[in-house]
Amino acid sequence: MKKRMLVLSAACAAGALVLSACGGGGAGESADGSVTLKLVAADYGDKASNSSTVYWEDVAKRFEAANPDIKVDVQVVNWNDIDAQVKTMIQSGNVPDVLQTGGYADKVADDLLHKAEDVLSPATLDNLVDTFAEAGEVDGVQYGIPFVSSARALFYNKKLLADAGVTEPPKSWADIEAAAEALKKKNPDVVPYALPLGPEEAQGETLIWELGNGGGYTGEDGAYTLDSKANVETFQWLRAHLVEPGLTYSNPAATDRKTAFADFAAGKVGILNGHPSLIQMSKDGGVDYGVAPIPGKDGALDSTLGVADWVMAFKDSGHQEEIRKFLDFAYSKENTLKFDEMYNLMPVTEDTLQEMTSNGKHKDLEPFFELLPKASFYPLGETSWDAVSAEIKKSGGTAVGEDPAKVLGDLQKKAEQIAANQ
Repeated sequence: MKKRMLVLSAACAAGALVLSACGGGGAGESADGSVTLKLVAADYGDKASNSSTVYWEDVAKRFEAANPDIKVDVQVVNWNDIDAQVKTMIQSGNVPDVLQTGGYADKVADDLLHKAEDVLSPATLDNLVDTFAEAGEVDGVQYGIPFVSSARALFYNKKLLADAGVTEPPKSWADIEAAAEALKKKNPDVVPYALPLGPEEAQGETLIWELGNGGGYTGEDGAYTLDSKANVETFQWLRAHLVEPGLTYSNPAATDRKTAFADFAAGKVGILNGHPSLIQMSKDGGVDYGVAPIPGKDGALDSTLGVADWVMAFKDSGHQEEIRKFLDFAYSKENTLKFDEMYNLMPVTEDTLQEMTSNGKHKDLEPFFELLPKASFYPLGETSWDAVSAEIKKSGGTAVGEDPAKVLGDLQKKAEQIAANQ
């Protein structure tokens, strides 16, 4: 089958909130011969009513009805906690069978995962959009199974900007500063530009800004460049032009994306970088929003940050065939379409992509589809990336409140040490 090609790969991802859990006990085989699969998944919801728990429990219930000899224990964890919680599970021997989260390469390095071809039927494997499937590879072998995709764009509150005399969305860093100053002057209670550099989103917001100055996390040779001249200059600009003048949150390093998105949806933020899940939140909050390309230092970028979140299957339990049955079910169009539409995310499978681009229900996503072909991504194929990303989440945001060269220099040293130990 000839597949559509979307140039998108990497990880991270989208949404995150309340810790939820369903079921108890561990994966294994019961006295009656049935097998229980442990599924651990990230939460994309912003409240209990749209928690991913609701989605996965429904999938599990329907799967169990069709496969009475297989049970699924669902545990949904918020994005802030899932990496640490999964690490603890692995260390304690309570290894999940299936994990849905933001990255997989560190598990490959520890030889924990099944190859994708060993836990997906040929039909399901072939249904994955090629570029996403290739993004799940380490050394030419696919382990990461793409789950959803997304991209970042600039969101702005049309009314707030118009009231402040700003007639068009910012295209450059100078435009952002000017618009933020106008917003603050007109309405001091509004956060002009939301800069979430807390542990939930630091790695994403950081890369968006660094790309706007020709920087990024790695060089052409694949080595980490966290403290490059361009990256240091980026944080110097943010500190001098947004943080110190009070044009963003008082402490960006302690501000999560959850807060920034909620404030924008409540009409309390003028401008921010966001992903498609913010569309419905804005509508629910009655915000007349606009979407534009990411502003770079000297003008609007023709690229963006592209992200994908991942599913992976662990070898520990030996339930390879049961995992295959569950994943084939989970990746049916009925299920993937439901999840993508629930959170305004973009698909990674051919049949769902065709459905979403032809049914006329997803015009709000068109700006994101337009940005994807030239998207830039996290260095997902590096087995050290998950650990490096965790360090960026912990301390990267402090670069706008402290000396950027020192903060990024310390991160660079940690990244090099992590990479050397892989």
